[in-house]
Amino acid sequence: MTPMMHLLLLPLLCSIVAGKDLDEKKGAFENTALDVPEDTPVPYPVHQFQVAHPGVNSFRLSGEGKEDIKISKDGWLYLEKPLDWSQDDHYTIMVEALADDEVVEGPVYVTINVLDVNNNAPFFNQSVYTAAVRENHPAGVPFIRVFASDHDDPETPNARLSYSLVSQIPNKPPTPLFHIDPDTGEISTTEAGTQQLKAREGIRYGRGEDQSIDALRTKFNDYCPVQKIPFDENPFFTCVERAEIRRRNVDPLEDPDYTLTVRVQDLGGASETALSGNTRVQIVVQQNLWVNPGPITVREHLKETYPVVIAKVESNDPDAVYVLMQKEREQKFPFQITPDGEIHLTEELDREDKDMYILVVFALDIDDKQVESPMEIQVLVEDVNDNAPVCVHQESVFEVQEGEPGGSLVGLLLARDDDQAGTLNSQLTYAIVSQDPLNSANVFSIDAASGRIQVLRPLQRRDQQTFNLNVRVNDAGFSTECKVVVKVIDINNELPLFEENNYGGHTLSEDTPVGHTVVTIRASDADDPDSGSSLIEFTITAGDDEGIFTVKTDGKGVGHLVVVKPLDFESSASYRLQIDARNPEPLVKGLEYGSESTASVSVSLTDVDEAPEFSLDILDVTVPEDTTKGSVLLTVQAKDPEGKEISFKMDGDTRGWLTIDAATGEIKTKDKLDREIQETFEVTVTAFEKDNPVKLSERVVHVRLLDVNDNVPKLMETQAFICVRKPQPVIIKAQDADSSPFSQPFTFAFAHGKKSPNWELKSIDATAAKLTLRKAPTEDKTFILPINIKDNAGMGITQSFEVRVCNCTDLGYCYIAPEERALGYGIGPTIGIIGGTVGFCIIAFIIVIKRSNKRNKKTTLADGEERAFM
Repeated sequence: MTPMMHLLLLPLLCSIVAGKDLDEKKGAFENTALDVPEDTPVPYPVHQFQVAHPGVNSFRLSGEGKEDIKISKDGWLYLEKPLDWSQDDHYTIMVEALADDEVVEGPVYVTINVLDVNNNAPFFNQSVYTAAVRENHPAGVPFIRVFASDHDDPETPNARLSYSLVSQIPNKPPTPLFHIDPDTGEISTTEAGTQQLKAREGIRYGRGEDQSIDALRTKFNDYCPVQKIPFDENPFFTCVERAEIRRRNVDPLEDPDYTLTVRVQDLGGASETALSGNTRVQIVVQQNLWVNPGPITVREHLKETYPVVIAKVESNDPDAVYVLMQKEREQKFPFQITPDGEIHLTEELDREDKDMYILVVFALDIDDKQVESPMEIQVLVEDVNDNAPVCVHQESVFEVQEGEPGGSLVGLLLARDDDQAGTLNSQLTYAIVSQDPLNSANVFSIDAASGRIQVLRPLQRRDQQTFNLNVRVNDAGFSTECKVVVKVIDINNELPLFEENNYGGHTLSEDTPVGHTVVTIRASDADDPDSGSSLIEFTITAGDDEGIFTVKTDGKGVGHLVVVKPLDFESSASYRLQIDARNPEPLVKGLEYGSESTASVSVSLTDVDEAPEFSLDILDVTVPEDTTKGSVLLTVQAKDPEGKEISFKMDGDTRGWLTIDAATGEIKTKDKLDREIQETFEVTVTAFEKDNPVKLSERVVHVRLLDVNDNVPKLMETQAFICVRKPQPVIIKAQDADSSPFSQPFTFAFAHGKKSPNWELKSIDATAAKLTLRKAPTEDKTFILPINIKDNAGMGITQSFEVRVCNCTDLGYCYIAPEERALGYGIGPTIGIIGGTVGFCIIAFIIVIKRSNKRNKKTTLADGEERAFM
């Protein structure tokens, strides 16, 4: 490095980012990774290598970025040009230490990761957007989307974009008519926009109707029949003509109804230093022909030639096909629709049969897809007076006591009219038209509006016991006569008298069934038979606060004391009931009920040995699965009605997770609970008398275990291979035995938490990630990658994933060269082969020695024989 370069680097070295000193940038001569922000001023010292060899006098660079990255003779790695993240986000260079041009140390590899800075402003893909929106467009439903991009790192806030509306022209009234989604750029109408956006006025044409200037003249003549001025000279017509031509040929670029200015900002729009871009959206408001014509009112029993046109609909799509359906799906549907959208009524309607129909109109294209939202149209059936009043009872019978003063109520005559309520068609009036027997003066009067009948003077039963009246009931067009019978009954001047005032004592077992009759009681009344004065009603007025008993009677003096609720000896062992006999008609003035109209009954209960009773009918318990051993989940409470000592037992715990205290009913855990083995289960708890175990009661306890985050995501497979010739990403899958929210979605990351220059790991769904080889190694190699997998709650561990990167055969398997196979045996097979070889050599040696000895013996024998022979 030259002295001049040292001078240039000196101020930078004195202001290293975040206050780091020179020693922090020094490092041994080994592989390393460095982070450098883009646009860093140059020259910028990145790293200095320290070498052990004493003769090193220079260094050599090779690989990526050697044009922008240099190294000095004393080992300083520095930037000669600013780095640009958008061109390359990392560089891998090789460094060799030289001694007189001879490599004495290395090579080592340096990875320089270029860190993005916010130096690119977002920009729209169009400088002007055009859009059309119809009147009454639903609020919140997008009708156009603007789109912007940013060349900064998409994984940083530098490229996180936010959209906003800057202005709306015109802005009268000053109410926002449009809204933009800050994240997606979708533009929709506000509630005010849905109500206030109006298209330019224009002539409306029917489906297939001629829209030429001649047709416009015809419509003009229809509206203005007295005009005699030629069209070309008529200022009114030329005004309409120009407006119509302008409306048909409106260009959103030249003549928009609204112009929106939209801004996009990076950094999520949340910083004052955010960069921005702008565009315009020019909007034309179009007429919405799809307008609901309802509610439609049709008079019932309309006398017309059917079918009758009652309404018309028109789609914004001139080629739409209309389909009419009924919402209620009833059998009768007297409506149809024509291809032009005319809705026809096909027959008379009857309001009393159905007073409203809901028609649903669909506008479809040739592929039966909806081109408009379905339209619901109400058809209201208007009432006509086609129903006469009806008497509710064929004959209405009323009673009145003799001597009642004038004005006393006799009764209310009931009548109805099936025409629409609240109208003149159903408003009734009442009038008495005849009375039998005839008297010189009227005896009764009736209220014309309500039908309320009153006596005009006191009546005597000895003079007349029965009156027959004919009452005419009228509505606006019909009338009906109702028959009324008025009976004059004796005054209630006799008291009901009991046959006995004390019906003695009665003994019942506490398990006596409901409905059992305890005793029959009787009373009589001397008033006129079959009248309210002689009718007797029995009421228990004392001794039965819980309502255990009641008296059933037909009103003719005979009553039955009946058990209506289960008896309980422990709650009450005896009852003394007071029963009163009363008439529904009031007694004459001065007469009072006395003891002769009251009777008493005594009831005693005998005890029955009953089974223990639980305090609750439903026993549910929900606990976390990590509940500690010995914890009390539930205390079952029961007691014996007779106060006897009880005990508890439990059945159905097949896992052996629980135990119950026989004396207290406490259910505790005796082993670890595990939701992943079983989430819900039931046990049966029995409470029984210790001295008489057959007296028992059972309750089912429902236990539900709540999940806790006691499992981490685990790799489903831990090995894979990648063919260098056709590298395909490896799909890594994990599973977690926990349930939501302690399971998926998972996050996948390398254990060191940084990007790898050789590998890319990216999630593809809630349970899987894609591992991609970014740079292939120069030789076949097996990589052990530490991958950290966390669940949705952030719990996880680092797991090893083994990837073999290799050359592959055509079938997709790793290729192993022959020499690799020869040397590829393990220790065990190698020792076996050597031992076998040594053993074979020893056996061969022994065989050779034995054969040599045999030859020597034969030679000696032959020599002896030859000598003897000679």
